[in-house]
Amino acid sequence: MGPVELLSGWALRRLDARRVEVLRERYFRLRGRVAPLLRIAYGHFDSAALRQHLEERVGRNFEILMVHSSVNHMKPMYDDGALDFVRMLIEFCGPERTLAMPAFYFGEPGSGGARPTFEKQPRFDLRRTPSQMGLATELFRRMPGVKQSRHPVYRIAARGPLADELTRGHEFASSPAGRGSPFETMVARDTLILGIGKPVQVLTQAHHTEEWMRDEFPLPSGDDDPLLMTLVDGREEIPFQLVGRRVDGRFNIWRIRRIMTSASLHEWQFHHVPMFATRAAEVTRQTVEAARRGVTLYEPA
Repeated sequence: MGPVELLSGWALRRLDARRVEVLRERYFRLRGRVAPLLRIAYGHFDSAALRQHLEERVGRNFEILMVHSSVNHMKPMYDDGALDFVRMLIEFCGPERTLAMPAFYFGEPGSGGARPTFEKQPRFDLRRTPSQMGLATELFRRMPGVKQSRHPVYRIAARGPLADELTRGHEFASSPAGRGSPFETMVARDTLILGIGKPVQVLTQAHHTEEWMRDEFPLPSGDDDPLLMTLVDGREEIPFQLVGRRVDGRFNIWRIRRIMTSASLHEWQFHHVPMFATRAAEVTRQTVEAARRGVTLYEPA
């Protein structure tokens, strides 16, 4: 684990949201100041070069490509912008494959999270509320032909032949990432999960395990009290119950490196930009098998 990853994990565990945001802004200002040096040290690349790298490194043997990304963290080595990045991914997938991106929403800044936000305002506009997962995800979410799942927190945007299947029925799922969610569909289909500009820290698929296993999960866990909400999708209003799955412990995604084999979880750098690739089915299979042995991604709080 690199120094940036260590600092990020420490900050998220120990500091409040405001102080984390201050540190984040300072980090990006520092990167901006040393941008010329970084480009000299690590080189630079555009969307065409990134696509060629993806062709060589991961190929196109998948039905769904789930991309976690940060154009900010690709800078200053990346020459293009967020829209160029999204268009490249669409072309990389082509018409016969489905591109998916997270369009998550974790509440108003300073509110304490999604649930406190929704307790104050239990109406969630699926079309108008932007993704908090970066500009690229919001640009993709707004593109013609992109569909999105009906969930106020773990919303998924998708474009391609499996977009309907991937996003349909999320509002009826037993939990945000559990049975009946897009994360279960990604396990059933051949889904390649790709991180570009992001380390494995963002691997949301890992939460599918405790939510899918439910009472079989080896740590004390249970559902939060349901929060009654209304999802707004254009002129349609959908009654919704927000239910979260809590686990007695502190989630530590870095433990995934001890659970998944190096053959199924690939991590590397491209011009010093962090990348990772894995299959959704392997993430769930290996973390479920580990949980049945008593090994999880949680540690004592």
